[in-house]
Amino acid sequence: MTWLLYALISAAAAAATAILAKIGVGAVSSNLATALRTSFILPLVWGLVVARGEANALKTASGQTYLFLALSALATGISWLAYFKALQLAPASHVAPIDKLSLPLTIALAALFLGEPLSLKLVLGVVLMAAGAILTLG
Repeated sequence: MTWLLYALISAAAAAATAILAKIGVGAVSSNLATALRTSFILPLVWGLVVARGEANALKTASGQTYLFLALSALATGISWLAYFKALQLAPASHVAPIDKLSLPLTIALAALFLGEPLSLKLVLGVVLMAAGAILTLG
């Protein structure tokens, strides 16, 4: 599969996540909901790694790999905790577009820290994404 197909699958799953999480977080605290969600993900992903024989790479991964994946996990945890709390407090139709402001933020950070190029078309798209997210608050 191509990166685009994986990205589209990710977008569809993220959309489903918002709706399913909004329903699931209704009867429990947002922190417990996040912990439960994480508990369900962990065996699924480790099962995939083991089934594909990818666990051997644990021995060859560098300290930098572990450090940056740990920092990524910390950022993910903060994101999920905040997302579930926001879903508890507001409609999914308000929370999800604001959460997607991560798109323009990611593009800006990728340009700043990874040296990824910015074109006029990309900058215009980022501005439109941000404007669209803000307009959903209406």
